[in-house]
Amino acid sequence: MYNTNAKPVYLNEYKVPPYLIDTVHLEFALGEDATFVTSKLAIRANPVSLESNPHLRLDGEMLELVSVVLNDQKLTQEQYQKTDESLTILNVPKTFNLEIKTRIKPHENTALSGLYQSSGNFCTQCEAQGFRRITYYLDRPDVMAKFTTKIIADKKRYPILLSNGNLINSEELSNGQHSATWVDPFKKPCYLFALVAGDLECAEDHFITSSGRRVALRIYVEHGNLDKCAHAMQAVKKAMRWDEEKFGREYDLDIYMIVAVSDFNMGAMENKGLNIFNTQYILAKPETATDIDYVHIESVIAHEYCHNWSGNRITCRDWFQLSLKEGLTIFRDQSFTADTTSPTVTRINDVIDLRASQFPEDAGPLAHPVRPESYVEINNFYTSTVYNKGAEVIRMQQTLLGDDVFRKGMDLYFERYDGQAVTIEEFVKSMEEASGMDLKQFRLWYSQAGTPQLDVTDHYDANEKKYTLKIKQSCSPTPQQPEKKSFHIPVKMGLLDESGKELMHDLLHIKDAEQEFQFNNIASKPIPSLLRGFSAPVKINYPYSDDALQLLFKHDTDLFNRWEAGQRYTVKLILNLIKDYRSNKTLVLPSDYIAIFKHLIETMQEDKLLLSEMLTLPSEKYLSEQMTVVDIEAIHDVREFVLKTLAENLQTLLFDVYQKNHDNKSYEVTLEAVAKRQLKNLCLTYLMMLDNPEKYKPAALAQFKTALKINMTDTMSALRCLVNTDCPEREEVLTQFYQQWQNDPLVIDKWFALQASAKLPDTLSRVKSLLQHPAFDIKNPNKVYALIGAFGHRNLVRFHVANGEGYQFLADCVRKLDTLNPQVAARMVTPLSQWQRYDSKRQHLMRDQLESILRTKTISRDVGELVSKSLLVNITNN
Repeated sequence: MYNTNAKPVYLNEYKVPPYLIDTVHLEFALGEDATFVTSKLAIRANPVSLESNPHLRLDGEMLELVSVVLNDQKLTQEQYQKTDESLTILNVPKTFNLEIKTRIKPHENTALSGLYQSSGNFCTQCEAQGFRRITYYLDRPDVMAKFTTKIIADKKRYPILLSNGNLINSEELSNGQHSATWVDPFKKPCYLFALVAGDLECAEDHFITSSGRRVALRIYVEHGNLDKCAHAMQAVKKAMRWDEEKFGREYDLDIYMIVAVSDFNMGAMENKGLNIFNTQYILAKPETATDIDYVHIESVIAHEYCHNWSGNRITCRDWFQLSLKEGLTIFRDQSFTADTTSPTVTRINDVIDLRASQFPEDAGPLAHPVRPESYVEINNFYTSTVYNKGAEVIRMQQTLLGDDVFRKGMDLYFERYDGQAVTIEEFVKSMEEASGMDLKQFRLWYSQAGTPQLDVTDHYDANEKKYTLKIKQSCSPTPQQPEKKSFHIPVKMGLLDESGKELMHDLLHIKDAEQEFQFNNIASKPIPSLLRGFSAPVKINYPYSDDALQLLFKHDTDLFNRWEAGQRYTVKLILNLIKDYRSNKTLVLPSDYIAIFKHLIETMQEDKLLLSEMLTLPSEKYLSEQMTVVDIEAIHDVREFVLKTLAENLQTLLFDVYQKNHDNKSYEVTLEAVAKRQLKNLCLTYLMMLDNPEKYKPAALAQFKTALKINMTDTMSALRCLVNTDCPEREEVLTQFYQQWQNDPLVIDKWFALQASAKLPDTLSRVKSLLQHPAFDIKNPNKVYALIGAFGHRNLVRFHVANGEGYQFLADCVRKLDTLNPQVAARMVTPLSQWQRYDSKRQHLMRDQLESILRTKTISRDVGELVSKSLLVNITNN
């Protein structure tokens, strides 16, 4: 059973490390049954530490200690103390050398933290606290050292031996073994350590930096995947060039390596010089990857590459500063995607993701600031708040300072703190110094949880031709922060006249609980376009009329706000229809709403990518966030009604657009080709929503058959339509898809996810049966995310089935996962944390499952902390 008195770690208790490590020499003797790790550490007392403790405490978990040698003297058991989580060396001198030998079993490491095996290859994941599963160490990010790593292994089984930095030596050894020695010339914390050993293929290329240096580029993959690396390699070079041009950051080693592994808890890891990636974000070719996969691969590669400066060269002092590297680097990779694709569509998708994941997090029991105040398990703070909201906080600073001054602040930050472990405060100070702007109030974005709300009213004085905006800000209290101070909120805005012509635009600084802004010489009452470009992560309320929203939807010069007006109008319409649905009234979709969609299709063909976003309704998840008490059935049925009614009234136009954009030409990864595919597949989705889709089912079947072996984007779009249709062909196409791609794990992940996301009533029973499918492996995170994650996180109507069967299913999965991989289990449990948002019956059922998880005898800290907070159980100090 989880100990609700588990001792948290607090930000305000931070102390500098009492000892520092200058150099680390590691030797790995890799074996099938066990691996021996020898670490040689040059350690000295920290001159700025105020602690006088003569003992050295090192972190360590799941380790078998073989020996400890201090200054060439082997220590006896009386000279150190060992627990399950630490090794304390007693009475150490001020400066000394320490050698520790440990024995570990990577093949038994199902948590995939530390050193483990994936598809027979050795690899590591050390962030946040995996290095302590390799050897005893001061496992904290503010201890930075230079690493030398020697790897010894059987050459036949593990011909490739990799680690951080540059290769300085390779040797042939006896008994069929060989070794490789790597030196990283840059100081780093141990969470950036990496090792890979295995039988891998390599795609090679090179990059010439802006200063003329040649950097070798290598992507290592399992055999049979070499033909899926071309896009990733081009993405690496694109990211390297972009970071030079955008931020003046040049790569600093002679070699940049990526290894793609099948078993990985996260998307990728930025280990210095040796990035380790989930195969999902490297492998792509038209036959196996969708357009979205291609975009995600570029984005994740840009993210990990950008970490070389924002995370590696400058790292975080402690884990409370995690957003210093992650929020900043999310901002940088989002900027990369915006610059290399469509800025408007990128911004739309970033905001959709933020609202879908971070806004609910801010409104629930798991709410925490961008810089948390405490944690029990640090893995639980790799959250949308730290990452995505953290990126928005960086973006607001760019908005406040302007692009040029923000770049000046970034240059100052990189120059001043290179090679150091610092805090968020150092970053904000750099922005203040570069701009001369006082950001004291702005810092509240880092320390206060919750999503601010802006309530806007206006008044127009026709006689004086004066327009006034009145803006009130508020933020809901949380148990940890019952009183909130006013944020500094940048609000980009514009005013439009009744014809849709823009009258003016401005940047408003909202600093007080209530402020007024006056605009003079306005000839008639304008329509405000507020929060343009989503200039701050807030909720904004203004009493827009339907006519005003329609005008903004058609004419706003800010393309993001055009899309936003359409979303607001649709949400307003659906919520009104939900009232009718609950009253058993006949549902009627207004003709002017249908006319808007018709107008968009007829007038926006020049920007098909943006048009597709304009034609996409808000998700069921987003609609649920607009309700005080979530009505699952009403949201689903009403949204389905809107889709079907649009399809019925526009089917001729939709099919015409589908046909004009459908071709069987060879696949191209260009914006134009991607846009055409996205629009035509959206049209097909609408057409297959009809109550009697027989007229268009042949088109879906033909697209599936034609694309199955050559174009995964079109294959998945057609398959999704058919999987969500109750027809005999449904099982046939699922079987055909599996038979074609059964030997490609990533494609089969799509097959699992598609069935888990299906809206038909048999989905839960299908998901349960798929758990027993030979292609499903509960030890593989990708498989878990594809099947269990897709069902619990994305399929609201089937997960929240009224009898609670979906909740019990998820709880059972979490308990089983927790014995294997606590990090993945913790990610799966979060849908249950929103139990207070639902009707009383569902609340009771969800809470019962959370309590049953908490009663489990062997529950991990990862899951226990989240479940306890979800149940509002206080976690207090012992």
